[in-house]
Amino acid sequence: MSDARASGPIVILAGAGRLPALLADELQRSRRPFRILAFRGFAERDVRQRADAVVDLLDVSRALAAIGRWGATLVTLAGAVSRPNPSAALGAFAYFRNRRELDDILSAGDDHLLRGVVRLMEGRGLGVVGVGDLAPGLLARAGAYGRIEPKPDDMASIAMGLSLLRDLSPYDVGQATVVAASRVIAVEGPEGTDRMLDRVARFSSRWPLRRRATVAGVLVKTAKRGQDTRVDLPAVGPRTIERAARAGLQGVAIGAGDTLVLDEPATIRMADRLGLYLIGVGGEASR
Repeated sequence: MSDARASGPIVILAGAGRLPALLADELQRSRRPFRILAFRGFAERDVRQRADAVVDLLDVSRALAAIGRWGATLVTLAGAVSRPNPSAALGAFAYFRNRRELDDILSAGDDHLLRGVVRLMEGRGLGVVGVGDLAPGLLARAGAYGRIEPKPDDMASIAMGLSLLRDLSPYDVGQATVVAASRVIAVEGPEGTDRMLDRVARFSSRWPLRRRATVAGVLVKTAKRGQDTRVDLPAVGPRTIERAARAGLQGVAIGAGDTLVLDEPATIRMADRLGLYLIGVGGEASR
């Protein structure tokens, strides 16, 4: 969605991780007015300290009241949040949704949950704009980063990973996979990319043929095909590179134009130091 319709500041709905702060810095550099609405229990301490308001994730009335006071018409979702227990949500949502509607939103996959948030905002006359639209410099570009480039065998594994993610897109499974020696080693589930890589590391350490397993081993991460890129964009950062190295992988491939690179200079330094390649490839699971 274009943000040309914006009046008043852009509101950053801030969850966990570095993204809310990075986005705020980008907006500040471009002199675009913004406000931060931080979710208690998710937003990092530095984000909460600079936030204009801090609310519970499901305190919809306070969140909407703050947005209204600021005169904003556009919001953006930045940072991770996890699905709350439905029983804890009933009080906060009672005025807005009945139990059946709430259970339907909270019991489905992450994409469905986030679409529910978008519908909520749009139903109150607010527009939802993607982080990539506000700060395109945070999105991955095509081509190799750093001093290390993938070999032909690596590219074959990357192609397999993209094909797998494309085929899994309708099932809301995840945004990442690990492929080694033309063999799928892991697919991201609800645990997220970091824990998937930790699982691969444990698996590799127990496998006597570990050296064979790590040939052309690569983490492939990109948005699902047809995903609403206003919400839940995949992201990588220095910690992703570190965990990929710990898992015995040789590199990381990310969707150009639809994957966020957090702290890009630090991410490139980490990849170079650990001897991993980082490359931007055809995004959105290669359509």
